[in-house]
Amino acid sequence: MQSTYEQQTHRAEERHWWYRGRRRVLHAVLARLPLPARARILDAGCGSGRNMVELARYGTVTGVELSDQALAIARARGAGEVLQGSLESLPLATSSFDLGVCLDVIEHLDDDRGALRELRRVIAPGGHLIVTVPAYQWLWSSHDVVNEHRRRYTRKSLLAVAQEGGWHCERVTYFNSILLPLAAVARTLERLRREVPEQSLDLRLPPAPLNALLERPLGLEAALLGRNGHSLPAGLSLLAVLR
Repeated sequence: MQSTYEQQTHRAEERHWWYRGRRRVLHAVLARLPLPARARILDAGCGSGRNMVELARYGTVTGVELSDQALAIARARGAGEVLQGSLESLPLATSSFDLGVCLDVIEHLDDDRGALRELRRVIAPGGHLIVTVPAYQWLWSSHDVVNEHRRRYTRKSLLAVAQEGGWHCERVTYFNSILLPLAAVARTLERLRREVPEQSLDLRLPPAPLNALLERPLGLEAALLGRNGHSLPAGLSLLAVLR
């Protein structure tokens, strides 16, 4: 990831509607999992460790992060141990976690299948992995370029790489669905302009009232996803619960 984009991400993730909304969706999904008391949790590709703070509610959290910059921030949060390493070769013992989360990470990797196989190695039998990824290759934009994504996914392609990685899918759903039409129009117009900005417009913090308004749909989706295992048929992102 480019250094300027990484800095932009760290500045945005506390208050930006997208990160706040994704955390709400994550909590809704976690609430339905049969986690043991004081579960052993891995945040694979933990970035600055902001999600480790949330995950600590459910057990003991370990983060793995490759970036020196993000690693220092994550360790300073004190939410759990943070190790430096890549998903393709995790510095962890086999079967050492009950739950793994990998939030918007594997789309950055050349070998997403290999990373999922390595995550399967470190999650104990019967454990779960929650994966989120950006959806639909036709939504490719400057956000993906600046963020150094390798690909975007569909439900079918995400399930395929999960299966090849040795996982059984218990649940898969799109999310961030309400804003999909607006995003599709915006990204089509961007492609017509053929401009690639140095920073992603997706991570600029809107004025507080607009930021709260944009977060609200994700709050509604989180409530729906937390109720009886509902799923959404389309959206800007995908979430899979793997076992």
